Amino acid sequence: MENHEVQDMMRLMASKITSIADRIADTEVESLLQELLCAKRIYVLGAGRSGLVAKAFAMRLMHLGLQSFVVGETITPAMQAGDVLVVFSGSGKTKTVAELAETSKEIGGRVCLITSNKDSRIGKIADCMVEIESHRDEVKDDSVEFEIRQMMGEHKSFAPLGTIFETACMVFSDAIVSRLMEITETDVEALKCRHANIE
Repeated sequence: MENHEVQDMMRLMASKITSIADRIADTEVESLLQELLCAKRIYVLGAGRSGLVAKAFAMRLMHLGLQSFVVGETITPAMQAGDVLVVFSGSGKTKTVAELAETSKEIGGRVCLITSNKDSRIGKIADCMVEIESHRDEVKDDSVEFEIRQMMGEHKSFAPLGTIFETACMVFSDAIVSRLMEITETDVEALKCRHANIE
């Protein structure tokens, strides 16, 4: 097995993210921005590493002064009609995530999906979608992809556990926050005031 230096691996990942960014549709980005700007409250959801990206996104939205919550946290309030759920899911089919997305639709919430699989269970109910192309290993049953990646160390792709989806999503969500800062004319000092001060 060829041994890559860490720095070379970082450069390879960066080049893949650049390639992914080049293929993200402007119309999809604009739709997501409008959903976020018009939302009463924003909820975020994801499983595994995608869930960690979702939490980081919620924190940045809070820094912007928006009402944001992480689904499943003890202090997360009940969702209501007019609220927006942002789902991070590469497969778009992870069972637990799909069920929560469907529940939010029943409540009257709007669903925004960030995914590499538009033609999926969550994709079918999403009000807006952003396609983040990833280089995932083939999995026979996408609905259990997350569980398989958690349990198996086998992978063909260069990225850890066979995917760069979450890394691309992290960069994308930070870029979305930067754009929201521009649109809302939020000053950096305002963000600092909302940063945790009891860490």
